[in-house]
Amino acid sequence: MKTKFLLFVCIGFIAACAPSQEQNDTSIFNGENLQGWQVPENNIWWSVEDGLLVAKSDTAQAGSILWTEKSYKNFVVQADFKMGEGTVDSGIFIRSEDHQIQIGESGSLKRDMTASPYVPGKGYPVEAEGVQGLLKKDDWNTLKVRADGAKLTAWLNGKEVMNYTVENAPETGAIGLQLHPNRDMDIAFKHISVEEI
Repeated sequence: MKTKFLLFVCIGFIAACAPSQEQNDTSIFNGENLQGWQVPENNIWWSVEDGLLVAKSDTAQAGSILWTEKSYKNFVVQADFKMGEGTVDSGIFIRSEDHQIQIGESGSLKRDMTASPYVPGKGYPVEAEGVQGLLKKDDWNTLKVRADGAKLTAWLNGKEVMNYTVENAPETGAIGLQLHPNRDMDIAFKHISVEEI
């Protein structure tokens, strides 16, 4: 009996010490500066304020994309975001500008398409489901995207809302955050992490 008890204690200890799934995540935003990101020349759009990564339109509304310095193959990227003032039109680019997961209002559809994939020339081939009941307009939200080869899966605030297989998906590429041009807006991000799979 004593041997079984010790065995269970040892198993429990090993399980507790084993790295969890979450510990495999690597933060790609340190809350202090833009280290690890390809900062645009003459950057006036991206800043770090009170531990948050903030994107804000300039007066010319030129727009900008902030890319990671590192390229990724298959991965899960997760970020908390909070919509600010104006018409928020943002998103996460997956390996290139040709595949994006939307955050906020679509300029073409004039309605919120958060967690839906956008593909140039195709628009939104599928729409994320149940977003209206999940999205918090005035609070923090969590968007998680899994890019496994050509298959994209998105979760909003813990609920799976979208699956889509893209055509001609690049094998590797950087991850980007978008500040859409021709918009007067701002958006904040925090807890940005990537898990390679």
